[in-house]
Amino acid sequence: MKLLVLGASEVRDLLPYTECADVMREALAGLARGEAHQPLRTVIRPPGGDGLMALMPSFLAGEDPAYGLKAICIFPGNPALGKDAHQGAVLVSSARTGELLALLNGSALTEVRTAAVSAVATSLLARPDADSLAIVGTGVQARAHALAISATRPLAGIRLAGRRPGGAARLADDLRERLAVPVLACDDAAEAVAGASIVVTATSSAGPVLQRSWLAEGTHINAVGACLPAAREIDTATMADAALFVDSRESAAAESGDFLLAQAEGVIGAGHIRAEIGEVLTGAAPGRRDAHEITLFESLGLAVEDLAAAAHLYRKASRLGAGTWVEF
Repeated sequence: MKLLVLGASEVRDLLPYTECADVMREALAGLARGEAHQPLRTVIRPPGGDGLMALMPSFLAGEDPAYGLKAICIFPGNPALGKDAHQGAVLVSSARTGELLALLNGSALTEVRTAAVSAVATSLLARPDADSLAIVGTGVQARAHALAISATRPLAGIRLAGRRPGGAARLADDLRERLAVPVLACDDAAEAVAGASIVVTATSSAGPVLQRSWLAEGTHINAVGACLPAAREIDTATMADAALFVDSRESAAAESGDFLLAQAEGVIGAGHIRAEIGEVLTGAAPGRRDAHEITLFESLGLAVEDLAAAAHLYRKASRLGAGTWVEF
């Protein structure tokens, strides 16, 4: 049998953000329709270890049903070494024979699909006239979100802020070379967020990087960085005031520190989650209700998103003859 191998640059070249956003729309709608299956991810975090490993299996039905498995290591100290905090791979197997079909770079796939999902959430939940983007964070996901959101809606400007000295300025310089949009590096998060109509938090912080008092009415937030029960990026007041949307209720209730820590303080409950994004896509649940509402998408990342993106890349590479094919 032939196995497709796609490295990081090949994943990025074959999966532009607009195309990935379309794939994510269908994957999330399929999840809402019951066409996908995924257990909660298994996290291995040894005492005293510098990072963790997450295992994310999934199944996706359809014309070409497939199994997927993502094995990803998360090392928060990697950005200081010039490396992505996410390191790993995604496997795709045939659901008809069980044969392994593809092995893809998990860092690049995570980079693109995470930002593409936020672009989908932004298209659903942000005000139609929202055109000012603020990003808190200066790493891989901050850059990816700037590219993905600017590729899927017109923006008047982007403002950046981060904790590392010079990080925002370096990212702003990089983005100015790629985007025909004004990009400004700010001294702090409050300055970046002030007046923004779309906000992204993409950090490795364990404590809030966003405060309710900074937010204008009608703002849409994509909360991306906190994916562990004890870590949060969003303060309690914002969680209480925002209309909350998630990629998965089950994942949010088990893994989202933003949600769980606010719940533990007694200010929100399980009913605070208005809908999953897939339910909004299928029309089963409402999205934004008015122009004044603050909307918040809590993005934890789903195994079916990885599988959908990887299966799409397998079909595309097969059609184009791209990638490396090896006997396995």
